[in-house]
Amino acid sequence: MKISVIGCGYLGAVHASAMAELGHDVIGIDVDANKIALLAEGRPPFFEPGLPEVLTSARDSGRLRFSTDIADAAGAQVHFVAVGTPQKPGSYSADLTYVDAAIEGLLPYLSEGDLVVGKSTVPVGTAARLSDLIVASGRGATLAWNPEFLREGFAVQDTISPDRLVYGVAPGAPGEHAVALLNEIYVAALAADTPLVITDFATAELVKVAANAFLATKISFINAMAEIAEVTGADVTQLADAIGYDARIGRRFLGAGVGFGGGCLPKDIRAFTARAEELGRGESVAFLKEMDAINLRRRQRVVDLTVASLPIPVHQAKVAVLGLSFKPHSDDVRDSPALDVAVQLRGLGAEVVAIDPQAIENARARHPQLTYSESLEETLRGADAVVHVTEWPEYRELDPVWAGALVRNRLVIDGRNSYDSTVWRAAGWEYKGMGKP
Repeated sequence: MKISVIGCGYLGAVHASAMAELGHDVIGIDVDANKIALLAEGRPPFFEPGLPEVLTSARDSGRLRFSTDIADAAGAQVHFVAVGTPQKPGSYSADLTYVDAAIEGLLPYLSEGDLVVGKSTVPVGTAARLSDLIVASGRGATLAWNPEFLREGFAVQDTISPDRLVYGVAPGAPGEHAVALLNEIYVAALAADTPLVITDFATAELVKVAANAFLATKISFINAMAEIAEVTGADVTQLADAIGYDARIGRRFLGAGVGFGGGCLPKDIRAFTARAEELGRGESVAFLKEMDAINLRRRQRVVDLTVASLPIPVHQAKVAVLGLSFKPHSDDVRDSPALDVAVQLRGLGAEVVAIDPQAIENARARHPQLTYSESLEETLRGADAVVHVTEWPEYRELDPVWAGALVRNRLVIDGRNSYDSTVWRAAGWEYKGMGKP
C-alpha cells in the first residue's frame, strides 16, 4: 500500500522505515530539511538500535523516500500523522500546534477514500475535532486513531512486532473502511496473532495516556516506598521482590531509583492531568501530580545524598556522572534524570565530568557548562564520588576494583540500585543506594 508519514522525528522516522521494510511504499515528510537530508542518506538523526539497518534496507529497496513538500503525500491511500505534541511552556497542557498544522497542510492533498491515521499522543477529544475538520473539507477522507506504544531502544521491534494494536475509528461505514485499510497495513502483525482492539476515538486516545499514567504510578509508588525505607532502615529492593511475587502486582517497573524521564512519560501524564481538569474531572487523576512530585524528588535525593556523603565540600569535589540519557540504548536527554542530577551538582560548584555512550552531543547542546568525556577511565580518574544514573551495560558492569584504583575517594551513589552493595563494599567503597541500607 502507498503510505505517507507526516513528521519524521523519533516516532515518524521509525514508523516510515518499518512500514517500508514490511513491504509498503512510503513517503516520509517533514519541514526540517536537515533531518530529511540525513534520512535520505540512510542516517537517522537520533540513536535507536536497529534503525540504521532498517532505514538503509528500506531505502535501498526503493520503497522509502523522504521529502519536505507535503504535496508529495498526494496519491497515498493512508496518511500517518506522527508529529510531536510537546508540553506548552508554562503549562501542563499539550501543544497541538504541530498536529493541527499537519492536518491542515494535508487536507488539500487528500482524495476520496483516503485514511488519515493519528499516531501522536494527544488529549482526549482531539481526534473527534480533527475528524470533523476532515469531513467538513469535503475531500471524502476518513480519520482513525492508532496510538503508538514504542519503547525507546526497542522501537523498531515494537513497530514491526507490536504487543497490541488499537484502532480508534468512527462509527458505521467510515469506521469499517478504516479498519479494512489498517488491517491491510498491519497484515503481518495480525497474522502473528497480535491482539487487536477496535474502539472509538476517545478510548483509543485514552489507551496511550492511561498506559503511561499506570507505568508512572508504578515507578513512583516504589520510589515512595524508597523514601520510607530510607528513614526506617528497610531495603526497598527486597520489598519490591516480595510484593512482586504477587501475580496481581508483578515485579516489572518496581525498580526504585532516580526516577523516570524522557520525551514522553513526564509530559504525557502532565497533559493528561491538564485535560482532565479541562473536562471538570481533575480530581480523578489528581494523584498523578503527586506521582510527578515523587519522581522529581528522587533526582534531588541523589544530589543531596552525594553532597552529604562527600568527604570534602562539594565545591572542591570532582564528581563522575555515569550516564546522561534518560534510559540506556537512547541518546534522548529530554527531561533526563541523569542530566538533571549532573546539572544540579555543577550548580552547587562541583567539578562534574559526565560520560554517556550516545548522548554527549545532545547533552552538550543543552548544558555546555558541564565537562564531558568519552573515556570512562578519564571520567573516573581523581573523582571524589561516582554517581551512577543511567543503566548502560558498561556502567552496570563496572568493576569496583578497577574503578577503585582510579578514583581519589571510593564513594559510589547508585542512583539505579544496579550494583551489589556487598561486592562494592568489599572492594573498599562507601556504597549509597536508593532506599537501601
